[in-house]
Amino acid sequence: MEGSPSAVKAPLSETAKEMVKNALLRKSGGEDILEEYKSENSLKHRTRSHLVNILASDMTERHGRIPTHKQREKYVLGIIKRFPALKDPFSPKGYVNQDFNLLFGAETSSKLLNKWDTTFKLKIIKEATQLTQSTDPCRLLKAAERQPESNGMLSYSKRTKISPTDAAERMVLFHKSCSSIDERLKEREGKQPFILAVGRTCNKIDTYYVAVDKQLIPCHATSSLSAFDELFKCHYVFNLSYDESLVHLYMFVQTTVFNIDVTSTEESLCVRELRAKILNDNV
Repeated sequence: MEGSPSAVKAPLSETAKEMVKNALLRKSGGEDILEEYKSENSLKHRTRSHLVNILASDMTERHGRIPTHKQREKYVLGIIKRFPALKDPFSPKGYVNQDFNLLFGAETSSKLLNKWDTTFKLKIIKEATQLTQSTDPCRLLKAAERQPESNGMLSYSKRTKISPTDAAERMVLFHKSCSSIDERLKEREGKQPFILAVGRTCNKIDTYYVAVDKQLIPCHATSSLSAFDELFKCHYVFNLSYDESLVHLYMFVQTTVFNIDVTSTEESLCVRELRAKILNDNV
């Protein structure tokens, strides 16, 4: 009915937009952020970091130390609406890590990079050596054991069915730097994100991208682990589903490494069993 509260209620996007503006006006330096965007139609990297810090502080003050997922999403929506030039996920101005930080906090965001070498890597390799050793797992395991700390990529051969190698190729695609990236992207079907590693050879990677729907997001990554970190985070920042063939891998990373929605996510038995083995293994 006209004049009823539901008829005049502002859309969520507008309330989120005003929420972000008001939060900035309440905090020191927030008005400078609004003025910089108004004059430049963009924000410097340092300014964007300050923006995220201000809004994360405001969100904690208003909703407590652990805001709900919907509350976090409202802040992200408010940023997109208040600063529309920053919303393009396929622009070099995209900052996947900062958006993920706003959703889950800096401590959660840093878990993969901080804990992989010290907590997970050796235990997962140990677990893999106890599996039935077909050709594909052997090749991947040997590559993982000798993979260098920086710009090393694995070389995979194509198969006609989903195997460990095919699953890896759905996650990482190598592109030789002297050939056309556009043509390479056209060869890839599906909309799920993947890593495009560009270099002279598979073992000499110069640049990493996360490819989403045939568009490229430049990674800040300097290693394959960092690139995977950004690949995983893109699913949350852009609200994307996991690739069906990689869902167990991503579920493991989500719940066991990042500890996101552990109690509310429907995991497979194999993921729960692997988590128990990894976290209870003192090696």
